[in-house]
Parts: sequence; C-alpha cells; structure tokens
Amino acid sequence: MESVISIRGLSKTYGQGPFKKGFRALNDVSLDVGEGSVFGLLGPNGAGKTTLIKILMGLVPRWRGEARILGRSAGDAEARKRIGFLPEAHRLPGYLTGRQVLRLYGMYSGRSPRWLDERIPGWLDRVGMTEGADRKVKEYSKGMQQRIGLAQALVHEPELIFLDEPTDGVDPVGRAAVREIIAGLRDSGVTVFINSHLLMEVERMCDHVVIMSKGRIIRQGSVDELTPRTGRVAFEVKSPTDELSSLLTGLGADYQANPKGFEVTLSEEEQNEVIDRLRAKGVTIRGIQPRKLTLEESFIDLVQGESQ
Repeated sequence: MESVISIRGLSKTYGQGPFKKGFRALNDVSLDVGEGSVFGLLGPNGAGKTTLIKILMGLVPRWRGEARILGRSAGDAEARKRIGFLPEAHRLPGYLTGRQVLRLYGMYSGRSPRWLDERIPGWLDRVGMTEGADRKVKEYSKGMQQRIGLAQALVHEPELIFLDEPTDGVDPVGRAAVREIIAGLRDSGVTVFINSHLLMEVERMCDHVVIMSKGRIIRQGSVDELTPRTGRVAFEVKSPTDELSSLLTGLGADYQANPKGFEVTLSEEEQNEVIDRLRAKGVTIRGIQPRKLTLEESFIDLVQGESQ
C-alpha cells in the first residue's frame, strides 16, 4: 500500500535558543499512513499530536527530520489543495451562512463556484444540515457548527483528510452519521487521519492506531493488535443458577456470576471442557464471548506505564 504520509525522525522543539533548552514537542517520530486507511492518532494532552498535524499541514516551521505528504514535502502548497482539514475548536465566519462557508472554503482549495454549487447540496444532506444551510453560522449550536466544519473539510473532495476531534459536540445520531461518512470515504480510497479523545469512536472507525506520549510514539498497530484478548470468557446461559460454579470446579479461575450467566478466566482447552460440562447437565448456552481489552483500557495501561 502506497504511503500517503511518510515521516522519518521528525523532531520539533519550541522556545529553543542560545541559552534556552526549550520544550521538545516531538522526539524522533517515524510513521507511515497508507492510502485508503482510517488512521487514529491518540495521546494525552501535551503528547505532541497537534504539533505533528500542524507540521504536516505546513503550519509549524523549523522542524528536523523528514515529513512527506501526498508525495511532496509537508506544507507544499499544491499538496494542501488535495487535503481537507477540520481543526479542533475551529472558528468559522459567523456572518456567513453554512452554504456560503462551504462555497468559500471550497474555492480556497481551488474548486470553481460552479463545481461547488453542484456538490454542496449533497454534502449538506450528508451532514444533516440541509434545513440550516441558509442560516448564519453565528446562530448555530456547537453541534451544527461541527457538522458544517466537517462538510467544509470534505466539500472539495480531497484525497487526504485531517479530522481533529470530529465528533466533538455532536449528538449520538450525528456521531453515527460521521462514522458512516468516514467509512464511505475509506471505501472510495480516501485516507482519513483522526485525532480524538473519544477512544470508543476511534476503536469503531480506525484501521490503524498510533499512541503518543511525551513527543514519542510508544505503540502502534491495528485496533485488533492494541485490544488483545484478556483470557476472560463470558457465558450467557438460560436460567443461570448458583450450582454453575460447583459444576465448573477445577476449571479456570476467578469465576464471577452475573444475571445472564458468568465470566471466568480460561484457556482454550478449558473453554471446550466448560462447554462439554454445561451441555452434559442440560444447560442451554445462549452465547459465548471472549473478553478483549478496550482501546481505552489499552491506552491507559500504556500511558500510565510510560509515566512511571
């Protein structure tokens, strides 16, 4: 898979001078982002995530290392026309309507008014803003501003999109719509780069995740790689009773009953034995679910381990 973003040994220090050490926001960061993927960037406040995005967008000067985007050096003007960007806590012109915002920002990216006028109604519909499109942005709620902000990042049909907290202030219905839009972009070959503190949303949307702390990458991999099985297995059974614990004597560890059945830590061989014992006693098994770490649990473990 071709790399849309390629970074090697990227470092950035703020406030450095002849007599000042400065603050190192990025420390020897290297990563690749493949074409047509949804890439999640995670980390606590101050981890360097925003600095990394701003370097790639050409908004932060004087860094060391190599950063290429869409085959060009980071910040290249022609490359930026092919990029969509939704900043965190963005500020759109309040005196414009939502429709006018999409037209203006689309023209900034090199699209003609006629081209945009043909596509803007479709994007307004996709983000649920058709009815509010001709109201001024200053009248919008936070969720409405976020929807229009997302549409302006997409209206010129970019090849690469940076979304910084894309579901911030958006209700559950809106979050589901954002996930659907992102899935459609991925299916069409667009690369989406997401920075978010809502780890459950990242887990549901992203193919690959990088976790940063103190300016460094401390872990990266697929969502499956970062959310391994814990060894716990949840059994849902019909009419659970207190006798189930004695039925499983000698198998597994840390048995815990619940209203739907029980959970227990098992090896694969022990899981088969549990199933055999339950069936032999006529217990109806309605479901078996191996427990995995959530992305949030994995994130907390990694970041806390880094700070110790």
